[in-house]
Amino acid sequence: MNTHLQEHIVWRFKREFDTDPILVKAPGRINLIGEHTDYNEGFVFPAAIDRCIIAAVQKSKSDICCAIADDANEQFNFSLHEIRPFAKGTWKNYIVGVVAELQKIGANITPFNLVFAGDIPIGAGLSSSAALENSLVFALNALFNLKLSRKEMIFVSQNAEHNYAKVRCGIMDMYASMFAKENSALFLDCRTLESTDYELDLGDYQLVLINTNVKHQLSESAYNHRRLLCEKAAVLMNKPALRDAHEEDLKKINAELSAADYQKILYVIQENRRVKEAVQSIVEKDLIGLGKLMYKTHYGLQKQYKVSCEELDYLVNQCKQTKEVIGARMMGGGFGGCTLNIVAKPALKSFSEKIAIDYKNRFNSACSIYSVELSGGTHLLS
Repeated sequence: MNTHLQEHIVWRFKREFDTDPILVKAPGRINLIGEHTDYNEGFVFPAAIDRCIIAAVQKSKSDICCAIADDANEQFNFSLHEIRPFAKGTWKNYIVGVVAELQKIGANITPFNLVFAGDIPIGAGLSSSAALENSLVFALNALFNLKLSRKEMIFVSQNAEHNYAKVRCGIMDMYASMFAKENSALFLDCRTLESTDYELDLGDYQLVLINTNVKHQLSESAYNHRRLLCEKAAVLMNKPALRDAHEEDLKKINAELSAADYQKILYVIQENRRVKEAVQSIVEKDLIGLGKLMYKTHYGLQKQYKVSCEELDYLVNQCKQTKEVIGARMMGGGFGGCTLNIVAKPALKSFSEKIAIDYKNRFNSACSIYSVELSGGTHLLS
């Protein structure tokens, strides 16, 4: 679909602005394992996927910027001298946020036009917002010869998310979308921002995403509550972050935490360890071991960190009862979005058909199923 998407974006840009644009492709991402560890300065294991945002950008002949979201067929104009946030929840904040953060670091940009579209499912936990931010900052960096490094660009994207979209996200989404290598996952240290590529050879298995197509309202407040709890626990243990804590440290502050909060902190400590074990499984080509770790992560997210939901748990339980699926877990912040699954290729069609029917019968709504391949990071197409 990406080739067709690219051709369409070029056509739309030329129709609107009668000039040739530069094109940038920025991928969405999955995370094999390492959930809610990024904001605890811990370890994650993400990879970019073959679903993306494509942005077309060129200098404007007028004194205003024009941004067009092709998928939504929405357009807005803005002045570089009057950047302001919009109401929460609109794609416009990602655009003006990137521009504002570039201005903060002294980047010299003039009015530009933008057309973008993508095939990343929105709200599925695949980081469509990070892909959009990365595509724009990368395009503006090339268009205006800003000479920013990739690392500098991901902080522009993250700050746009913090200050304009008002989401206090970690750096993993932007990093994976920017730095990923084809057919590989990144073992990323979220404190040092150093990463190592590990080729992921799935052999007779396929990565499959199942989107519940639900997003429960608890997600934002629950995320903020857990982040504050993690920071509080790190202080109680006299640690810079939970990434530095061990289970023995946690036991020492047992009396200062409720039983539920103790389990949440225990989950983060254990999940950091699972990420390292998952890397070892990849090195040893032990896909069964990787799958078992994914199931353990889901259990932790469901029972300890308590960020799952009925729909996600149902999908993972169905996979546990299917011998052709060797690993499954919820992925992302929680309370909806996708499960990530490792499915035997010969069973892919029958598995997908059965899970779709079972889910519809259980919840009276449809799930969406996507097979994904691992792709490279953000780059120029022209």
